[in-house]
Amino acid sequence: MKQLLLNLWQDESGQDLAEYTMLIVLIAIAAIGAVTTLGGAVNTGLSNAAGALFTGP
Repeated sequence: MKQLLLNLWQDESGQDLAEYTMLIVLIAIAAIGAVTTLGGAVNTGLSNAAGALFTGP
């Protein structure tokens, strides 16, 4: 029993999965932030272009 508990304590096979999960979550958060920021900038640019087209020179 003692050897079984020792083996479970030293087993690190699930550690890689946790690290990959944290990496994916961080990448997703960065992507959401980038899309939100760029989306606002693109929206402003397109609104300005549409306003210039409809108002004329």
